[in-house]
Amino acid sequence: MNSTPDHTTVTVLGLGRMGSALAAAFLAAGHPTTVWNRTPAKADALAAEGAVRADTVAEAVTASDLVIVCVLDHPAVQALLEPLAGSLTGRTVVNLTSGSPEQAREMAAWAAGHSIAYLDGGIMTTPDGVGSRASMFLYGGSREAFAAHRDTLAVLGDPVDLGADAGLASLYDAGLLGLMWSVFGGWLHATALVGADGVTAGAFTPVAVRWLTTVSLFMDRYAGQIDAGHYPGDDATIDVQLAAIEHLLHAGHARGVDGRLPELHRELMAKAAAEGNGGDSYARLVEAFRGR
Repeated sequence: MNSTPDHTTVTVLGLGRMGSALAAAFLAAGHPTTVWNRTPAKADALAAEGAVRADTVAEAVTASDLVIVCVLDHPAVQALLEPLAGSLTGRTVVNLTSGSPEQAREMAAWAAGHSIAYLDGGIMTTPDGVGSRASMFLYGGSREAFAAHRDTLAVLGDPVDLGADAGLASLYDAGLLGLMWSVFGGWLHATALVGADGVTAGAFTPVAVRWLTTVSLFMDRYAGQIDAGHYPGDDATIDVQLAAIEHLLHAGHARGVDGRLPELHRELMAKAAAEGNGGDSYARLVEAFRGR
C-alpha cells in the first residue's frame, strides 16, 4: 500500500475489543488499514468493511508506514515486534498496549537501536469512545513521529503530546486511573450517604458533577503550590477541613455508611496538623503521599 498525504497506511496488530475499535476508526476515516490477529476470525468484520487481513505479522508490518500495537501485555508486544526489527526499520510503531513506564522506556530504547520511530500511548477511554474528539489519547516518545502522524492519530481521539519521554503516557495513565477510582469512591460514598435519607443517585449526581467543577479550580490553584513546595492556607486550612470532616463522619456513622474512605482523609489531615502544618492548605498532603 502507498500512503497519500491525507491517508497514511495503517496496520493494527491485535483485534480485541479495543484493537478492533482502533482499526474501525482508521477505516472510517479512509485510511488503508491492514489488520492482524492471532485468531484470524477476529478480523472477519473488519475485512468486510474493507480492511486487508494479513496472514502473518511480517506481512502486516510491511504493509504500512504506521504500525499500531494493541495486545495483551508488554511480553506480547516484544514477542511480536522483536523478531521483525529489520522490517520495522524506518517505520513508526505506536504501542497502545497497557504497561508500565519502565516497559515503555525499554521498548523505546530497543526501537531507537533499530532506527524505528516509537511512540507509547495511553488510551483514556473505553472502546465505545474511540473516534470521539472528547476522548484523550496520551503519547510520549519520538517528537518527529508524533508531528508526522498527529493528524492520523487524531482519528482515534484527541492526541495529547506529553513529550519525548516514552514512559510518561503509561505514568499519566496510571495516575489518571487512580484519580478516577478516587472520584468514583468519593461519589459512591456520598451517594450512599444521601441515599440513606431517600435521595436518589439520579437526583444527587447533577449536583455532585457541578461541585466537581469547583473542586477542579482548587486543583489548578494547588498545582502551583505543589510545584513551589509552599502551601499557604489562604483558602481553607487543614485545621478547618479537619473540623469539617467530623460532620461527614458523624453523618455516615449515624446512617451506617462505611466510613473508611473519609477516615483515611482524616488520618492524613490529623498527621499534618500534629506536625505543625494545620495552617497550610490541603495541598500540603501531597507530602504524605510522597512519603516524606
